[in-house]
Amino acid sequence: MTDQPFLSIQGLTKSFGAAPAVVDLSLGVPQGAILALLGPSGSGKTTTLRLLAGFEVPDAGAIVVGGEDVTRVGPAARRFGMVFQHYALFPHLDVGANVAFGLRTRGEAAERRVREVLAMVDLAGYERRPVTALSGGQQQRVALARSLAPEPRVLLLDEPLSNLDPALRERTRRELRRAIRQVGITTVFVTHEQEEAFDLGDRIALLHRGRLEQAGTPDQLYDEPASAFVAGFVGRAVTVPGERVGGRPGTSALVRPEAMRFVADGGAAALEGLVTERRFVGAQAYFTVDAGAGVTVEVEAPRRSARVGDRVRVAVDRVLFWAGGPGDGSGAAGA
Repeated sequence: MTDQPFLSIQGLTKSFGAAPAVVDLSLGVPQGAILALLGPSGSGKTTTLRLLAGFEVPDAGAIVVGGEDVTRVGPAARRFGMVFQHYALFPHLDVGANVAFGLRTRGEAAERRVREVLAMVDLAGYERRPVTALSGGQQQRVALARSLAPEPRVLLLDEPLSNLDPALRERTRRELRRAIRQVGITTVFVTHEQEEAFDLGDRIALLHRGRLEQAGTPDQLYDEPASAFVAGFVGRAVTVPGERVGGRPGTSALVRPEAMRFVADGGAAALEGLVTERRFVGAQAYFTVDAGAGVTVEVEAPRRSARVGDRVRVAVDRVLFWAGGPGDGSGAAGA
């Protein structure tokens, strides 16, 4: 995998009537990389995926794959594979027939290819199973195998795990990542789940109101957010007046739970408050601390660190400061 883009999105723009859905979006995806399109509802991520697939035509911009401009090329001729949110499997066909459906070849060559892609997704020997007899995770892998069978240049996935319960989703996510890595295919997937994006994506593009807020590795978005929206959207965080945690008056400070700790003293920069809630998450817990004047923070600490009703002091180890109120800033400075 190189850093040179194999899939290039150049100034992509799309409106529906007077409502802009995607605004001047530019992204590059290296060959073999996995890009997560992340954002809240209405951010433009699904429209972007549909533009990539050829199901929508952009008002402006270009889509280039492997040096070929496919902006005005029909969906079938793009050689992109698509896994839909609801899988779109044929219930009257068995697994093998579902996987073979999009193949141009038939007979022995098709059967061989079906066996190959089912082995890639850890479903070897499932050719004659009814798809209705499979679990949700297995159906998802059949849909993936069907998309991979024609050997697409790019794989597109529309919220591929949204139909699964939490336990199955985590296991299927691992299986999906392993299968994509094994094939080595350039992949773009849509999700509104941060954990899913961080777990699957080599790179993440965070969209908001049709615009790209930031693109980068999961670590870059988490540690070096490019805007107040990114800082508040990615991970758990609270926003407090900057002067409460050592910043200048008029600034806002974004603080993550793991960047705070209970201390006996902590100096002048420590927050003092009352523990009002404790949420158990295993060895650690999230403690809600009311620091007065409308300021409430959340501290991640060992679960026996404090009890509800305790008066505590909280030291803040790392802060992102923003000019103005919450959501006003366009950049951050760490402290």
